[in-house]
Amino acid sequence: MHNNPDVIVIGAGVIGASVAWHLAALGARNVLVLERGQIGNGTSSQSSGILRTHYSVIENVALARRSWSAFKDFAAYVGDEDAAAGLVPCGYLIAAPEGPKLEPLRAALAAQQASGIPVELLTPQQAAERLPICRFDDAALIGFEPEAGFADATLVATSFARAARRRGVRILEGVAVQGLLRDEHGRVTGVDTPQGRFHAGVVVSAQNIWATELARWTGIATPVKPERHSVLALEGPEAYTYQMPVYKDLGSPGMLYCRSYGGRQMLVSEGTVGETLAEPDNEQGDIPMDYVAEVGAQAAERFPSYETAGLASSWTGVYDVTPDWNPVLGRVPEVPGLVVAFGFSGHGFKLSPAVGRVLAQEALGMPTDVSLAPYALERFRTGQLLTGSYGSGAVS
Repeated sequence: MHNNPDVIVIGAGVIGASVAWHLAALGARNVLVLERGQIGNGTSSQSSGILRTHYSVIENVALARRSWSAFKDFAAYVGDEDAAAGLVPCGYLIAAPEGPKLEPLRAALAAQQASGIPVELLTPQQAAERLPICRFDDAALIGFEPEAGFADATLVATSFARAARRRGVRILEGVAVQGLLRDEHGRVTGVDTPQGRFHAGVVVSAQNIWATELARWTGIATPVKPERHSVLALEGPEAYTYQMPVYKDLGSPGMLYCRSYGGRQMLVSEGTVGETLAEPDNEQGDIPMDYVAEVGAQAAERFPSYETAGLASSWTGVYDVTPDWNPVLGRVPEVPGLVVAFGFSGHGFKLSPAVGRVLAQEALGMPTDVSLAPYALERFRTGQLLTGSYGSGAVS
């Protein structure tokens, strides 16, 4: 019924689009992507877009570094002069006061430096020169990562998809996969959709919050929950400009992260556990006014002139969260031919170029740039969790 692809990718968010492009770039001749909605229109469109290599889980540092070098010259990386990532390379400041977050921060910064990532330790005065609208008087430790910033996840997803199409990848939008086809030995042979069956020996699932469907299709538990997070854009009397770094405040109750939004406003959100949803749903959720007031008060605590800030806009985004707040990547031994990527827990975008490449390598049976063993689904059975040292919901 259809020319059989070598590999089918489910999902054309930023991860699926990256997988598709990397498959083609690594020589896969016949790749088909099936997307239930539109390219980059699911949870990718809700991303805050922050790029950093600061993680306390060292495996993530390797993926983040490789991804940063892709974002830095994205058009050259995908070989398409029209491709854009919308990168604002403003740097990333992270600070902790005396207390429980201080030693984990010191250890994470030291590990970054040991792996060759440029990280500077700043005095409060030096930090204030970079981010003059912020107060650092209680900071016991401040790290600054110059090779960091933020970018636009939707642009990246659509650019990966367009570059993939230029390399011959077929992307079908509005096609929801309803199940996996398997032979009598349990091997994947393709997928079932309302528009017909598509056959392939390898299927890569990049379904994000819809990865729960894998459990229904295979009977294998997928420990992932959809969790809604709220993002606010505040307009204060002082501009948060594009020259000012992203700021991560380990001292605030919500472990806030902030960045410039539109060159003037402050995008701010909490780096803590959000609202668990019963079912995957990336429609916009309600943001109660008392939540806005509470986050606004935390922001004003750190940015004094924002005491009088107004709410310019707000939206919600949904994370695909695993029990250890880190993704599941790679093959599922019980289902030969299936490669999965889910549970990014809010850091999928910043890892998307490197993750797309290692998943494409895995799907094609090549050695992977970074070992996928720590990201295996089995870790939830064996207890070898990839837990970050800041606690749930924070920078892993």
